[in-house]
Amino acid sequence: MNISPFASSSSLPGHGSIILSVLPPSKPVLETLSFQYPLKLIAPQAITLPGYEEANLSSLIHTVYLLTYGGGLVAGDSINLRVVLASACRLILLTQGSTKIFKSPSRNVLTTQLSSFDIGNGAALCYLPDPVQPFGDSAFEQKQMYNITGAKANLCVCDWVSEGRTARGEKWSFHTYTSRNEIFLVSSEEKRKLMLRDNMILDNHDGINESVVGRMTDMGVFGTLILCGNMFRKLGQYFMAEFKALPQIGSRQWDVPEALTAQQAERAERVEQEKKDGLLWTAASLRGFVVVKFGAKEVEGAKRWLKHMLKIEGTVEQEFGERALLCLR
Repeated sequence: MNISPFASSSSLPGHGSIILSVLPPSKPVLETLSFQYPLKLIAPQAITLPGYEEANLSSLIHTVYLLTYGGGLVAGDSINLRVVLASACRLILLTQGSTKIFKSPSRNVLTTQLSSFDIGNGAALCYLPDPVQPFGDSAFEQKQMYNITGAKANLCVCDWVSEGRTARGEKWSFHTYTSRNEIFLVSSEEKRKLMLRDNMILDNHDGINESVVGRMTDMGVFGTLILCGNMFRKLGQYFMAEFKALPQIGSRQWDVPEALTAQQAERAERVEQEKKDGLLWTAASLRGFVVVKFGAKEVEGAKRWLKHMLKIEGTVEQEFGERALLCLR
């Protein structure tokens, strides 16, 4: 009998861990990066923001790419990811393309993904992945749970989904797609208080006469952007101000020529592009969080809009660098 010289792995299939901690005196390090098939994690070299000569808590940014073998998940696959950020650490989470959800033999054979995030006081997470792409007859369920400690934790996360493989005529033709985001505030006594829950359920067998494609009214992508913390306060205020400034029925006539400020001209140009892309969006402030909902006819239109909004305001690039926006190229 052959005996392996290597210790047996304690990891379970589909499980992964990302743990950032701080070494004395103040150096953030990637303490743990572990994963098992079908999940794969890649961590390039940490980056330092321009203007800082030494790596310290406020400048060193770690990045991890979330991947799957073959670019997607097959029916019955299960991903379980745990992310821990110690106080004042910063992490960028990215993908290298849309996560594809392959066909399921039955709507009862689910592909699942559970992600748990523990965000320390003063830590910051920027999670801007590519949209999930569920294929026809797929069945997918995912849940993201964010546990934030203290009032200084920072989040910028995007959760979005596309209609499928348009080249093959797929338009929201999966069995079911469910995505839930929950944010809990953790007290010093380890008590958790639910602060925000956002739940998206798209089901073609939920008993409603109209199918998902009928309810989407020509939208090819739908998403949610969630912002919280002092780091993203200005970004949240920017989205709220721009939403308030959108043309409203019965308001001033936007087609009347007049001298515009640079900000007004940029806004008018963006609104015209939104019309071309069939993009609709809304923003709301809830319990200190800003929640942005958006939809567009095509993924590229949504990417163009989101990248424009984030680059014009500037917080994400300023605090995390250009790498944080790679998925919006």
